This record gives sequence, structure tokens and C-alpha cells, in this order.
Amino acid sequence: MAQRKSAAKKKPKNGANLGFEAQLWQMADKLRGNMDAADYKNVVLGLVFLKYISDAFQERYEALKKEPHADPEDRDEYSAENVFWVPKAARWPKLQASAKQPAIGKLLDEAMLVIEKENPSLKGVLPKDYARESLDKHRLGELIDLIGTIGLGDKESRSKDILGRVYEYFLGQFAAAEGKKGGQFYTAQSVVKLLVEMIEPYKGRVFDPCCGSGGMFVQSEKFAEAHDGRRTDLSIYGQESNQTTWRLCKMNLAIRGIESNIAWNSEGSFHNDAHKDLKADFVLANPPFNDSDWGGERLREDVRWKYGVPPAANANFAWVQHFIYHLAPNGIAGFVLANGSMSSNQSGEGEIRKAIVEADLVDCMIALPGQLFYTTAIPVCLWFLTRNKANGKFRDRRRQTLFMDARKMGHLVDRKHRELSEEEIARLGRIYHAWRGEKDAGKYEDIPGFCKSAASEEISAHGYILTPGRYVGAEELEDDAEVFEDKMKRLTAKLESQFADSSKLEQLIRENLKGLQHGR
Repeated sequence: MAQRKSAAKKKPKNGANLGFEAQLWQMADKLRGNMDAADYKNVVLGLVFLKYISDAFQERYEALKKEPHADPEDRDEYSAENVFWVPKAARWPKLQASAKQPAIGKLLDEAMLVIEKENPSLKGVLPKDYARESLDKHRLGELIDLIGTIGLGDKESRSKDILGRVYEYFLGQFAAAEGKKGGQFYTAQSVVKLLVEMIEPYKGRVFDPCCGSGGMFVQSEKFAEAHDGRRTDLSIYGQESNQTTWRLCKMNLAIRGIESNIAWNSEGSFHNDAHKDLKADFVLANPPFNDSDWGGERLREDVRWKYGVPPAANANFAWVQHFIYHLAPNGIAGFVLANGSMSSNQSGEGEIRKAIVEADLVDCMIALPGQLFYTTAIPVCLWFLTRNKANGKFRDRRRQTLFMDARKMGHLVDRKHRELSEEEIARLGRIYHAWRGEKDAGKYEDIPGFCKSAASEEISAHGYILTPGRYVGAEELEDDAEVFEDKMKRLTAKLESQFADSSKLEQLIRENLKGLQHGR
């Protein structure tokens, strides 16, 4: 695990120090030509997935060859180790040997088809349009050779999650290339890490009803592993309405060996809830911001709207109540929303927010800086809801909410995008867990300008607005020990002197202007 954590902290830089993910992206992107990022994404990530499962298969195959009485072509030997069965026609060495042939596109399509046929969990998931005329087969062959340089099927490469890292890196790059469309499948990694650090999904059911490419699930699994948990301790449930994005999610989880129940239907979570009876221990989500086309007018009497009917023109509080509906009695939800959700009073949103506060569900609110997302430069916020603030594990937090203002955090990774650092994520998580009274988390104290534990009466006095800036107050300035009256006298004298200098400068400018006019 130490190897993985160390590798994850390396950031790609310009020049010769580029990380291997960035080097691969740089080389592969040159092959893209005029192809749209959306199309290229499926081409590249499909190949990355195929390489991964072929490497895992080949490693198991070589091990079986060395075992007496073992048959390396017995598929049961693979399923027992949670390794996908890869038929001969789909194995990477065979495909790479044909990479320069004009028929490589057809061979790849056939490989994807036989893999789906032999592995029912992948049915309908893999891309199968490599033979299309618009895809340059020469460049496709070069791309296959490039991807063939990653990993070698050895345990060290797989333990470092090399192809998983490439996959995740490419998802981020495609999101940047696609702009707003990219947001349909990718949430900025630092935001996902913060959500996971806060709610700590060690054991139980994890649910994301708008799961995109599955980043929330990947980070949950990494978190559990990093804290000596087992993958089998987490059960993964998700839903996605975009079929292409659903495929990305299934591949993203499969290359990491994460078992999951990810549903797809075109109606989406509001109109066809695929996990209607699920009560989750952890809800992690980044729903579409301010969605005005969610069909709310057809759901006015829905049982999920316990705290008020959400406006048909904005799905924000439909999502909030959908998350609450799926929470187990001691469950906790962490999710991203647009900043307007904290203060809007339009179309009954203020009344819904009031009802949720009065039900004592709001555990923590965090205001984030702008530029964290590929979809929008606006700042967003994180909500953390829990059904039971007095569940016996931590101190009694009933009628209290923690507010944190993190708008000054983060650093620019390029001109458009900002990231939260590992240290900043750890600090926010540490403060939250101290506030919850968790063992070994330290003692919580309010920090003016940064964090404040506010009682429900104070929230009520602010009209149930949940913007952290309303509660944390101003940052305390360092005391310079100068007596106030002396400082005021000194600063006033300094200001008067500056006014006098300004007046002299103004007079000098006027005289110079007159001289110029007479000179004409």
C-alpha cells in the first residue's frame, strides 16, 4: 500500500520529468488527429482495459503452466482468482502482433465481442467500433504499440495499479478536452478524495445514484485498503443514465477488480430508481448542477419528497432528498452541489432546506474554491448529511452543524484548474473528525475565519442559510501589541500625510497640463 500511496503523489511536470501517465498521454494525443475527444476516449480506454485484463490473464496463465496437473486453458482456474477469462483471439500478444495489419480494427472488434460473450458481467460494456473507416488504422496500430509498453503483467506493476492510474489520468485529460461534457463522467480527484476522507467508508454499502465513471467507488476502495480494510467489506451500488458513461464506469471498476452492482437505464435515478429498496451506509455523489430538465413535474407526489416538493426547474433538492431517502439509519452522505443550494429561497427551496435543518440532518458544510471542476469554474460546496448524530460512536452532535470555509485553499495546476493538496484534504478531514469526537482525532476548536460549530438556533437566526461564511466570522489578525489609541493616531497621521502628497501631485499635474496647452 505504501508503494501505491507514494506513486499517487507524483505529479506530472513539463519536460523530461513527465510522469509515465503524462508521457503516454502526450504520445497518444499526437495520434488523435482530428478525432473528437469523446470518440478518442472510447478508443483509448477500451484498449487500456483490454491490455489490463489480458495482462492479468497472462500472469495467471504462466503461473498455471508451472503447477503440476494444472490446465492453463481451464477457465475455472481463472474465475477462482477473480481474473477475467480471455479467449485466445483476444489476448494482447496476438493482437499486438497484428497491430500493423489493415484488419486490426476488425480483429479488435472481434476480440471485444468474444470477451463479452465469455464474461457475462461485461456484456454490452466494451467498445466495438474499431473497424470504422474514420479511424486511421496506422495510428491505431501505433497506439496499440504504445499501450503495449505499460505494465508487463508482473505483480509489481499491478500492485502499483499502473493501468488503473493510466485509466484515471486519461479520464481526467478527456474531461479537460471535452469541457462540460467531461463532467458527465469525471469528478475532480481532489474533491473525491476529500469526500472520502470525510465520511471514511471502511465497511458497508456505498451508493452513488449518478456515478459517472465510478471515481467515488475507486477512492472508497483505496481508502478502505489504506486503512487495513478489505475490499469485500464494501458493497458497491450505483446508477447511471448515460450508457457510454456507464460503460466507462464498468471498465474503470473492472480493471481494479472491484465487484459492483451498477445499473443503467435511460430514465435515470429519479424516474426509474434501480435500487429502490437500498439503504446505504455511505452515499457519495456529484449530481448535475442546477438541472432544469429532470422531469420534476411528473413526480409531484413522490414518496421521496419528505421535506418538500422540489421545484420542477431545478433538481438540486430532488437529489438531496433522493440521497436522504437511500440513507441507512446510521448512514452518512457526502455530495457536491452548486453554491446556490446553500442560500436559495426560490420555488420553495428555502423551505425544503429549513425542513432538513430542523430534522437535524445537516452534519457539515464546506465552501470550496472555484476552478476545481472541468465542467465549471464557479465555486461549489460540499454537503454532509447524517440520519443519527447521536449514534453512540461519537460525541453528541445533535442540533449542531460544522461549517468550514475552504475557499482560500487549493493551488492552480494550470491556468484553468485548481486542486486541493493532500495536506489540505487531511486538514479538513482532521477538523471534521475532531469535531465529531472521534478517538485519536484531537480536540476540536473553532478557528475564526475558517471553521465554526453552530447550533440550530444560530442557523435559524440566519434564515436557514448554510453558507459557511455566515458563521465562521473574520479571520483573526496577529496581535502586534500596539495600543489601539496609539495605532489609530499613527495611521490617521499617515493617511493625512498621504492626502497632502496626493494634493501636491494633483496640483503639479494640472500645472504641467496648462503648460502643454499654452505650448500649442
